[in-house]
Amino acid sequence: MNETRIFHATPVAWALFALAALFIGLISYDGLADLVRAWSSHEEYSHGFLIPPIVLFLVWQKKNELEQTPFKGSWAGLLVLLLGVALFILGELSALFIVIQYAFIVSLYGLVLAWLGWKGLRVIWVPLLLLAFAIPLPGFLYNNLSAQLQLISSEIGVWVIRLFGISVYLEGNVIDLGVYKLQVVEACSGLRYLFPLMTLGFIMAYIYEASFWKKMLVFFSTIPITVFMNSFRIGAIGVLVEYWGQEMAEGFLHDFEGWVVFMACLGVLLLEMWVLSFIGRDRKPLSEAFAIEFPEPVPEGVQKRPRKTPVTLYASVVVAILAMLGSATLEGRKEIIPERADFLGFPLKLGEWTGKRDRLESIYIDTLKFDDYIIADYFKPGGRSVNFYVAYYGSQSKGESAHSPRSCLPGGGWKMVEFDQKRLDATMSNGKHLRVNRVLIRKGDYTQLVYYWFQGRGRVITNEYMVKWYLFWDALRKHRSDGALVRLTTFIGPDDDVGDAEKSLSEFAGEVSRILDEYVPD
Repeated sequence: MNETRIFHATPVAWALFALAALFIGLISYDGLADLVRAWSSHEEYSHGFLIPPIVLFLVWQKKNELEQTPFKGSWAGLLVLLLGVALFILGELSALFIVIQYAFIVSLYGLVLAWLGWKGLRVIWVPLLLLAFAIPLPGFLYNNLSAQLQLISSEIGVWVIRLFGISVYLEGNVIDLGVYKLQVVEACSGLRYLFPLMTLGFIMAYIYEASFWKKMLVFFSTIPITVFMNSFRIGAIGVLVEYWGQEMAEGFLHDFEGWVVFMACLGVLLLEMWVLSFIGRDRKPLSEAFAIEFPEPVPEGVQKRPRKTPVTLYASVVVAILAMLGSATLEGRKEIIPERADFLGFPLKLGEWTGKRDRLESIYIDTLKFDDYIIADYFKPGGRSVNFYVAYYGSQSKGESAHSPRSCLPGGGWKMVEFDQKRLDATMSNGKHLRVNRVLIRKGDYTQLVYYWFQGRGRVITNEYMVKWYLFWDALRKHRSDGALVRLTTFIGPDDDVGDAEKSLSEFAGEVSRILDEYVPD
């Protein structure tokens, strides 16, 4: 008689786990809904829909090993679950969807650890780690990465074009072929390949039966593979446009080229794994090293034992219920929205400066979701013009908060060449010196100088992370989340002096900072 024993979870344990997971999902609903919107609206994240079912499959793949592993539960799982709940509260009050999304994953890890214990978690921790690939990058990281990849792809793409003896000139992200100009926009940065390929590389490295260093090489090589293949695609488009016209860079052919490049990236990854299979002591044919295995059926005569439901799983359900009740309290809290003057009455005469109002297009208004704003160009006799923009939020809830210019300044061939902080001689209404973020972006011979800061609830902040911290802290203590982004911009021509631009922005910043409290209350 076969003495092998396997364990199976009781319906009670499954019900408790499902109940706790449901409560965690409900309190994270807004963050998860935003996640689905990102998957639906951004091609680089569209693979996110496949990640949950792939994770379930990879966990199911370990069915035989899990059935032979005793579950003892772990109180450490309860601590991880509490950490996830704390992150949820932080994300809720700081108006950050991404924190809520990570809070959901951390809570799920904690719940699994509380039920399975360390031995059980050790079997499936890698598949669960794959869930993190479903969460988009923060906006400022995404935009900065995209801008850098656009420049790298443009430079390598131009190198490819020149290999064919074609005369080409590169200005920022614009490839000038003489008759035609190709702009390497954000969609051509390679991120549409990078994120899916990194996810696929992680899965392939997990399935690949090889040394740890080989697995890491397969995963991390997805980055250079994507960059070079995307650059080659841009170069190939440039060559096709040179010989067959602008339509080679448009429509179906353009999209089809993208699919070809992605499949080529996958082919390079498989070729790399094939080469690695001939290296090292763990040599074996790729067909054996890279094969998807399915669980074996339970042999006849095997003794089946029900698992004892650990106390930590019951405790996790209690924590999840309390978190659900706490979430309802947060949503029902009364927020204080202070009285203020509308920007419609903001003066167009500030000292020697005279302003002319402008308007944002509705597409930007719908995206930024502010409650009030002003955008105007101010002029000084004999001096330069300054573009003045303020976006005010009476309540900064999830998805409706001040957007950092650091995320959107680069673009259209503009490159961020300097970023630092500067203390101005200008003083605010409270007598304190104004401190701003100073950004210099350049495109060809033209430059923009930008000052920006975040203001509200008695603070002027330059650090984007501290903005979110004080948003959380003030929402907790003061029941307030109002605030604004203030941005000043001036153009610098090829013959203009940066020092003159600095002087103009500093002077104008002093003028507006003295009266801004009426429109952005303390």
